[in-house]
Amino acid sequence: MSVPKATLSSLQTSPYSNQEWRRLNMQQQGLLQKSSLNKAIENIAYVQIDSISVVERAHEHVLFNRVEGYKSEMLQHAVVNKQVFEYWTHAAAYLPIRDYRYSLFRKQHYLNGESHYHTVSQSDLNKVKERIKIDGPLKAKQFEHSKHKASTGWWDWKPAKKALEQLFMQGEVMALRRDKFQKVYDLTERVLPSGVDTNVPSETEFANYLIQRFIAAHGFASAKQIAYLRKGCKAPVQKALNELHEAKQLNYFKWGDEQYYYDESLTPPTSVPNKVYLLNPFDNLVIQRQRLRQCFDFEYQIEVYVPQVKRKFGYYSLPILYKDRFVGRVDVKADRQQNILCLQYLSIEEDSLVKMNCDESEKFLEAFLIAIDEYMVFNKCHSVVLKMCNHARIYKHLTGYFKGRLLSD
Repeated sequence: MSVPKATLSSLQTSPYSNQEWRRLNMQQQGLLQKSSLNKAIENIAYVQIDSISVVERAHEHVLFNRVEGYKSEMLQHAVVNKQVFEYWTHAAAYLPIRDYRYSLFRKQHYLNGESHYHTVSQSDLNKVKERIKIDGPLKAKQFEHSKHKASTGWWDWKPAKKALEQLFMQGEVMALRRDKFQKVYDLTERVLPSGVDTNVPSETEFANYLIQRFIAAHGFASAKQIAYLRKGCKAPVQKALNELHEAKQLNYFKWGDEQYYYDESLTPPTSVPNKVYLLNPFDNLVIQRQRLRQCFDFEYQIEVYVPQVKRKFGYYSLPILYKDRFVGRVDVKADRQQNILCLQYLSIEEDSLVKMNCDESEKFLEAFLIAIDEYMVFNKCHSVVLKMCNHARIYKHLTGYFKGRLLSD
């Protein structure tokens, strides 16, 4: 896919090339140098939580790519020790505890009557809260309930679950931890560490917070991207961006039809490692598909929610980032009975292969194999099998490697 001419011409007014902006984004996302867990979460602002478990879950994978020697116990430790907390950004996420105050902006909306998916009676809220107050931390399934109608799907949550989620969104209860992926709820006053700022931010303060966090995490952004899936936030964010520009704290350039704002103190690296990154579908770098398309010239869709007959790349395909360009996708599944990481379908972009000379192609394959081996270990598997690939030479090379590796082990 070629970059539209309008995009190229608009970039002429920016201080950096498209490639330099991509590298800056990767740098700010913590992909070029791994760090500690707390530092990684602070760097990228949040880690999205997702329940899909065909391989290690999304939040674990995002941290695996950014944290030195990452193990799931590290995240559990951070939650239990109240270094991070769970709440909602554009989706369920883990956030650094220092950002707790800014979660109160949204919580205030729920306390003022906004509902989270469901309308819940005040009576049910009071009953659930009182039960937790008396009995201590509880999961939704620990509440007794009577089922008075046939379930019609995910939306038919039992009353206690609806009340718990509403209380959670209002900030009256928090997730103390997760037990087999189920939230364990407790009263906020019993979970929140002492000394945490609980002053509700104004709309302007919240807008400035979103701007600071997003630009620190990505290097540059439009108002639309900063306010992503946050109802009513785009206008105050744009107003705050205008003020920051007037105060010379941020500069901007035009890219297509949008203004992108950036901090001039953040500069892109002159090079990136000869490395392959297998990114999660919910990774912070790729979650905004329009931004991914414009900045990286990569069209991506997770096909979990696409009917099987309409899937092009597979149920859970990971975007493959090589150096500073996306070159393909690989659909993955962990066979936990046999401890095999299954590469269901590897699809390499033809344009990417055309741009690689023979030497570069070999370097890519070497880097890809290293990434697969690391991802295999991360998924607690002992071997890898490649089932399908859209490129015969690559298929032959990789299957030979995987078979040889298994025999030598």
